[in-house]
Amino acid sequence: MKELVEVIAKALVDHPEGVVVTETVHPKSVVLELKVDPEDMGKVIGKQGRIARAIRTVVKSAASKDDKKVIVEILQ
Repeated sequence: MKELVEVIAKALVDHPEGVVVTETVHPKSVVLELKVDPEDMGKVIGKQGRIARAIRTVVKSAASKDDKKVIVEILQ
């Protein structure tokens, strides 16, 4: 899942070298923390959070076969 979020984020931003994804695994869930360059924050979130919601939807769909809940957090 970490690689999926990283690939999507790098495709959206102007500074792909600033994309960092951290994965924390819990027994029933996985937390993915996405950090991007401050200039690219708006591109990852989108208007009214549409891009962020789309990223979360894609990741949850990909994780459905693993039977784990995936949480994507976008950090500043």
